[in-house]
Amino acid sequence: MTRRRRGIVLAAVIVVAALVVSGILVTRTGTDRAPTAAGSPTPAGSAPPLSSPPVSAPAASLAPLPLPSKSGPGRISSWAYQLQGYAGGRLDHIAAGPYQLAVVDLARDAHADYFRADEIRTVKRAGKRVLAYFEIGSIEDFRPEYPALRRDAADLIANEWTDWPGEHFVRYWDERWWDRVVRGRVDQALRASFDGVYLDTPLAYEQIDPGYAQGRDRAALGREMAALIARISSYAKARQPGFLIVPQNSPELRRHPGYTAAIDGIAMEELFFLATDEPCTQDWCAENLADTRALRDAGKFVLSVDYATRPADIRSACGRYRTERFAGTVTVLELDRLTPPCS
Repeated sequence: MTRRRRGIVLAAVIVVAALVVSGILVTRTGTDRAPTAAGSPTPAGSAPPLSSPPVSAPAASLAPLPLPSKSGPGRISSWAYQLQGYAGGRLDHIAAGPYQLAVVDLARDAHADYFRADEIRTVKRAGKRVLAYFEIGSIEDFRPEYPALRRDAADLIANEWTDWPGEHFVRYWDERWWDRVVRGRVDQALRASFDGVYLDTPLAYEQIDPGYAQGRDRAALGREMAALIARISSYAKARQPGFLIVPQNSPELRRHPGYTAAIDGIAMEELFFLATDEPCTQDWCAENLADTRALRDAGKFVLSVDYATRPADIRSACGRYRTERFAGTVTVLELDRLTPPCS
């Protein structure tokens, strides 16, 4: 059964005036929000910025699951998720923030201005793990690999994601996808001293048009996605033992052999609140939660993110994270700012 999924997508850098004003636009798949310029005023009703008082929630009886390596901050209960709007193009606010783990884009500009190893090490010296965000089941037309892919291997590019013009699903099982895109992104994350990768759009196995699937049904497409994630894990861990592999969404992939052993954690969007402030009550919400719990019980840490702005909804989500032993964050769709941790 195809379930509703959501994922994060970055949009291209827009130069407003050369050497005067620039802005980075970001969109998020699965939402009806218009792109927001980085550094723009906080929209009415948005979650509070980091300078606001932390939102409290009821105390939990269960501790969050630990990260798998003894070299990090230990048990994780707070994390930051920011893909644009870095002040001055730097990660200083994340480094100074009250978080144990942070997810940032592989590139500061969503294109090819990759974060450097010294920048990531600065955040790590502040006691944080840092994961590099990128997509593995789709490609946006502003990513640096796209022009050559369109020119030399256009058959890899499948149907456009209808809600987000410029983003296409891909034939992610093709060896050329690994050679031309995925391996290079993993290598860049390793070079830049990230602690791991945050892999978006595994949901491509559900969303790719069957006409591009080369005879594969959804079950086979799921196996191919699980195999790709396992390959990323094997490749990265062979080069850096302890490198964290964290896919976003599609927790049902756990049913494929080798998948659960290949990942260290699972990131889940909108387990409790859909964007924005809409309680998640559909059948697929319960299915996602059940599969996420199964991964938690298998020893995987959970990074949960909900999109809510009402104080009562933020408190509710934070309370659920504690009860479920998830590391949670409640933030805004634009992912262009830091919001207070639950605790």
